[in-house]
Amino acid sequence: MTRARCGATLRARRAGSRLVRAMNVVVIGSGYVGLVAGACFAHGGHRVTCVDIDSGKVEGLRRGVLPIWEPGLDTLVVDNVAAGRLAFTTDGAAAIGAADAVFIAVGTPPQEDGSADLRHVLDVARGIGAHVRGFTVVVVKSTVPVGTCDKVAAALARALPGGAEAEVVSNPEFLKEGAALDDFLRPDRVVIGATSARAREVMNALYAPFVTRPDQILHMDIRSAELTKYAANAMLATRISFMNEIANLCDDVGADVAQVRRGIGSDARIGSLFLNAGIGYGGSCFPKDVKALMSTGRDAGHAMEILSAVESVNDQQKVLLARRAMARLGDDLAGKSVALLGLAFKPDTDDMREAPSLTLVKKLLRAGATVVGYDPVASDNARTELGAAIAYAASWRDAVKSADAVLLVTEWKEIAAITPAELAGATACRLVFDGRNAWDPKAMAAAGFEYHGVGRR
Repeated sequence: MTRARCGATLRARRAGSRLVRAMNVVVIGSGYVGLVAGACFAHGGHRVTCVDIDSGKVEGLRRGVLPIWEPGLDTLVVDNVAAGRLAFTTDGAAAIGAADAVFIAVGTPPQEDGSADLRHVLDVARGIGAHVRGFTVVVVKSTVPVGTCDKVAAALARALPGGAEAEVVSNPEFLKEGAALDDFLRPDRVVIGATSARAREVMNALYAPFVTRPDQILHMDIRSAELTKYAANAMLATRISFMNEIANLCDDVGADVAQVRRGIGSDARIGSLFLNAGIGYGGSCFPKDVKALMSTGRDAGHAMEILSAVESVNDQQKVLLARRAMARLGDDLAGKSVALLGLAFKPDTDDMREAPSLTLVKKLLRAGATVVGYDPVASDNARTELGAAIAYAASWRDAVKSADAVLLVTEWKEIAAITPAELAGATACRLVFDGRNAWDPKAMAAAGFEYHGVGRR
């Protein structure tokens, strides 16, 4: 999002908002969720202090050096630091004491059994409690299983000094990487789980700059809010795996998944979003949240059988292109060069967490292939994950130059816009596997390419 667009968005929000006053906000954790929330709250007119234990990260943020890549976020951070609404520190004691709301936005990584690791959340809760003065709303923004807010409330209560009050609220995030600013500044809904009118009023005031209709804020009980986040991501993951199953069936029976998607997506009960066939989902949310919801089900004595199938389909889909390349070139890929176009788990992010490319690369390397990867943004993070196991090209043309097979892995605009003529001019290879159905099969075939999509005739 550009600076002008951010400003226009907020002016429109403020014009129709019920903003009562600027709030004092503390955000604990300056990762993806915490940094986006802190910058956007500051842009909405609130006074925000972001707290992180990593002193190097804090110093970098003060200088406008961000630890993540998200379109428009660097501008938002720099502008609001300069305006005096956004600050970064490793010591949030004073800010917590003066805060109207403190957001917990630390990681909840999956444990061996798939359950969420809550140690950081509860450690932060205890630390917050020791510094609360007066009445403070403590907001759990991290993605957490049902019942976590009860544990946070207990940890807070044990640490609160005399005369201090704190109420825990669940406020899950629904940010899409690559479009996080738009999602926060123009939310389709804000989910708030709270038990008192007092806490709800604080939350309403916080989000007033970003909503234009009262029905955009969904108030509910805390446990329902906690479960809503997992249910939303699990539903989206289910749609993806379902459509990948249909795409694989299309390949077997000679149908075209693009036509099937058009046919079912036109049904108002279904809609067309998250029905794109491909090589599976990844990232920091869907894989982790599906596992966590399955763990919650096990703990409650309820097997989440649909989600087990969703996860199984996704695991198989990540190696689909490798299996197809091996079916075409042979199981032994020694001496063969495979070009991967795109490495991040999705376009417009540098996030490599659970990226399908990681699973795909490992499969190709085990078969003996030489792998050359190109990504407009994520190459440094890919290098952290894969090291020197693959070569990293400076451009898509360099990646495909000596390829025996070209695999489209991430549908960056730059990659999706490659024309058949451009690709033909950059490589002698005529074997293409399109893992995101981003290219036109007929145009590729007309240019002399042997084209393989996912569920495309």
